[in-house]
Amino acid sequence: MNGTRGALSEMNGRVDNAFSAAIDRIHVAHGVGRMALLLVVTFGFFAVLRPEIFLNSVNLQNIGIAAPEIGVLALALMLAMLTGGIDLSVVSIANGAAITVSSIYTHFATTQGADAAASMTPLVLLAGLAVGALLGAVNGVLISMVGITPILATLGTMQVFNGLALVWTGGVTISGAPAALRSLGSTAVAGVPVLALVLLVAAALVAVLVNRTPIGRKVQLQGANPVASTYSGISKRATLMTTYVTSGLLAGVAGLMFLARNPSASADYGSSYVLLVIVIVVLGGTNPNGGSATVLGVLLAAVTLQVVSSGFTALRLSAYEYAIAQGVILVGVMVLDQVKFRRRRGRRAMSGTAAPEPATSAPTH
Repeated sequence: MNGTRGALSEMNGRVDNAFSAAIDRIHVAHGVGRMALLLVVTFGFFAVLRPEIFLNSVNLQNIGIAAPEIGVLALALMLAMLTGGIDLSVVSIANGAAITVSSIYTHFATTQGADAAASMTPLVLLAGLAVGALLGAVNGVLISMVGITPILATLGTMQVFNGLALVWTGGVTISGAPAALRSLGSTAVAGVPVLALVLLVAAALVAVLVNRTPIGRKVQLQGANPVASTYSGISKRATLMTTYVTSGLLAGVAGLMFLARNPSASADYGSSYVLLVIVIVVLGGTNPNGGSATVLGVLLAAVTLQVVSSGFTALRLSAYEYAIAQGVILVGVMVLDQVKFRRRRGRRAMSGTAAPEPATSAPTH
């Protein structure tokens, strides 16, 4: 009996040390304060340079309408990054959901009339969300069961999903979406676009999921240290599967937001969003190695990047220059975080307070 207790005590100690060391190595700042300051500075910069264009009510409204769909995609990617992985297929999944909704709706509208199609709206929207969850499950199976590295698995599925979308649509744009969905894209409550409210609701639900539920703690521990997660009895397969299905579901929500803003769907919509979403997630304070993220930071980063996009448009800069800016921001943030991490590690080493290393090195994803 004493031997069993000793073994359990030793295992618990190893888990605690491994988890503490993993948390200590998480070096990406939560980024909320940084992002709030950057948002204010960015907004002020463009407002001073081109106030007649940037501060125009139409431009400000466009920011409020365009940012939410990017924000929801960023939340989907954030969940995957929390596990130490990534999901490059979120935009393709969103397109798949949008194409599903538009195709089913236009089919009913053509064959049974507009009234019949309108009555099917709830089922049509559920079909779009189901496609998002299903495609996310495909990623989950490849990563959690087959064991393919997340970046390779989702790069492959991104190409597959894009190809299926091209075959489905024949390479043409499908026009049509339920009237109830279209109204969301043009409706505001107290001056706030409904799509922005949808983003806030989605963000609140993700925050609760990550910070207040057992699955959220499992996701964070899986990303922080897979070894500690294994010793804690957490199922890696179940955790990753749940994460990627949820990520796909959020991407499906983003697909519906695409249609709400522009009632047409095509296979190549948002092709430039992948890099943008990665920049937003990292800029918002998500650790690319997993285990740490802040929903509020991601929201602020999404708004900031949309402000930068609108500012570039006001300055008559091209989309290519904006793409260059995204890459520079991403590299700059990671360099800055690495410098801060090395300084903190150096100070801890000098003071002798560095966290103990885990008994077993964590496998890379």
